[in-house]
Amino acid sequence: MSTQHAQRQYNVHDAKTNFSRILQLVETGEEIIISRAGEPVAKLVPFRERVSRTDHGALRGQIHIPDDFDELPDDIAEAFGMR
Repeated sequence: MSTQHAQRQYNVHDAKTNFSRILQLVETGEEIIISRAGEPVAKLVPFRERVSRTDHGALRGQIHIPDDFDELPDDIAEAFGMR
């Protein structure tokens, strides 16, 4: 569960004037909204590179799925109208 922080908002003129400062904020994890005439038009978010997986089965042996994984407990199945 993530906590949501209030996002800073800049109009286009202020965003141009403070672009370097805005980039510093984004680099620290903040998300910035750019607005025109008070209406949000863009969102600047931190760039997260995708993890490049070079091998399959990197978690082999670290995850255990019990034999009864697909079986729902009676109370949960009943709550979903399955029994």
